[in-house]
Amino acid sequence: MADAIALLAAGRRRFAAPPLAVLVLRRIAVSLLLLFAVSVLVFAGTEMLPGDVAQMILGQGATPQALAGLRAALHLNEPAWLRYLHWLWGLLHGNAGHSLVNGMSIATLVGRRLVNSLWLALFTTVVTVPLALTVGITAAIWRGTAYDRVVNMLTIATVSVPEFLFATVAVLIFAVRLRWLPALSLVMRGASFAELLRAYALPVATLSLAIFAQMARMTRAALVNTLSSSYVEMAVLKGVRPVRLVLRHALPNALGPVANAVALSLSFLLGGVVIVETVFSYPGLAKLMVDAVSTRDMPLVQACAMIFCTAYLLLVLVADIIALLANPRLRHR
Repeated sequence: MADAIALLAAGRRRFAAPPLAVLVLRRIAVSLLLLFAVSVLVFAGTEMLPGDVAQMILGQGATPQALAGLRAALHLNEPAWLRYLHWLWGLLHGNAGHSLVNGMSIATLVGRRLVNSLWLALFTTVVTVPLALTVGITAAIWRGTAYDRVVNMLTIATVSVPEFLFATVAVLIFAVRLRWLPALSLVMRGASFAELLRAYALPVATLSLAIFAQMARMTRAALVNTLSSSYVEMAVLKGVRPVRLVLRHALPNALGPVANAVALSLSFLLGGVVIVETVFSYPGLAKLMVDAVSTRDMPLVQACAMIFCTAYLLLVLVADIIALLANPRLRHR
């Protein structure tokens, strides 16, 4: 009997969940490995883009000797693997190099535009997250009702429409026809609060529509899945009201899936911001990357792409950590 109890205790220790700190460190390690893989893909993808940056800088009338000299000065004649190692080493030390077009430091170019993109993302998040969570939670509370069906139809219709169509229609209606808002979102220094609202209105509205529907639907799905649990059914049998049932019993246990829904929806913001900044000529990081692609400024393109990928992986990492903290059952998987 004692031997059986000892074997059972050993089995429990064997299959016990590792400490939370170990799980978090594992998530961080996986994210770092993914970021390394992304750096390889970004560098390889930019290397395969057509065009010659030396030809673009010197123009069509450049002599072969001048093109060869510029390629040597820019280290473009070195093997791709060697240039990747130099580039990765510089990134690890906070040095992304210099622009091939104007010779300016990439950190300086990115720093100016990154602040503008962060402001745009912040305003979009402040507007979208509370509204989407409210709609998703209320749709889960009154699931099966006319309100829930209307929310489902509107969110599906919104998800089906791409961001560039939202942006184009918004410009045609509010900038061209009604002339209420500017078509170009240019924020000048010393602008008043009203001018800031007018400049950010169309980009924020377009981005908000793009991620609002996805976030609301994922929030509703996470809560409905939790509401089908046995402990929630027991609370229903005890006569708990729907609002209290969701806010007190279901929502705390669905915090992990809801956090994943918010993080994944905000990750779509990184893709939509490229379209929105281009359509509205917003001086952000995405617009800088699009301009760099057109001029074959590969170090600048690579730096911008790595920033977007790092932001995406960071959002997913935060969502995973919140899920581990909110749901102890995930620690046993």
